[in-house]
Amino acid sequence: MKAMVIHKHGEIEDLTYETEWPDPVAGEGEVILRVKACTLNYHDLFTLRGMPGIKVPMPIIMGLDTAGEIAEIGPGVADWAIGDRVVIDPIDRVAGKLQGEMMDGGLAELMKVTARQLIKLPDDVSFAQAAALPCAYGTAYRTMVSRGGVAQGETVLILGASGGVGTCCVQLAKLAGAHVIAAASSEAKIQQLLDLGADECINYTELNFREEIHARFGKPRMMGDGGGVDMVVNFTGGDTWLPSLKCLKRGGRLVTCGATAGYDPTEDIRFIWTFELNILGANGWNNEDIHALLDLVQQGKLDPSVHNTVSLEDAGEAFRLLDERKVFGKIAVVP
Repeated sequence: MKAMVIHKHGEIEDLTYETEWPDPVAGEGEVILRVKACTLNYHDLFTLRGMPGIKVPMPIIMGLDTAGEIAEIGPGVADWAIGDRVVIDPIDRVAGKLQGEMMDGGLAELMKVTARQLIKLPDDVSFAQAAALPCAYGTAYRTMVSRGGVAQGETVLILGASGGVGTCCVQLAKLAGAHVIAAASSEAKIQQLLDLGADECINYTELNFREEIHARFGKPRMMGDGGGVDMVVNFTGGDTWLPSLKCLKRGGRLVTCGATAGYDPTEDIRFIWTFELNILGANGWNNEDIHALLDLVQQGKLDPSVHNTVSLEDAGEAFRLLDERKVFGKIAVVP
């Protein structure tokens, strides 16, 4: 089969397009998936470059989020048939392993998964839409709904709003009836976010987002109501962390689900106790989150933003676009 493989940690140029990679073989309780779409995440870049404390088996095929059709069924698999349309939960929760990191992922023509990872894909949801859901949209659902509890009438600031997680956060917040302020790095992305439903935007390359929140909503007050926003979604970390705390009104909450700009930010815990702030973590997704997202897509309430699609052979270009933050929503690789 054809596959995009890494043989060592490195940079995008170290990706190797293999045209005669061995086909996977289904074992007990496993199926072989014919990949129809695989979307990239920043996690794939982290896997490529190496992460402290995580030893990735080499060589490996990356790609967490995958949808396709069942091509082969191994022994002991019931209730599934060849040709079934499916999306994959990338986490094998029994083995405790992540597809595309500890097991071969979806940047290939064929992919081996356990039957317990399969989720039935409705006919009216496309493979690219489905492949956008598990990691990024699942994380967004857990961030906004399961952990964040976004509610009608709240004001919500979403940092990094133009990425896969961010675009879903915008849509989920609007579905809940919140007033959404989306932060992005260009006027083009801002227009796309407004088209997606954001109520207002901040270009953080031109404006200080903390100062802008204070100008638009008032400076947070220690006593009484007024000033600041109810909720900040921050999955960048780094130098955005402390300004995010300063955007929150008394009793507000900051929800974090990642640290793409740095995991060890400057902190000032005085703001936490002074304004009685709530710091919440959202770690990934669960199977029920993916089912809930599929229901929303099928009902027409959620439209996964797929920036574009590229061929498997051109997956390196997809990595470059992701690394240079030129992707709005998700980018799909189609074998």
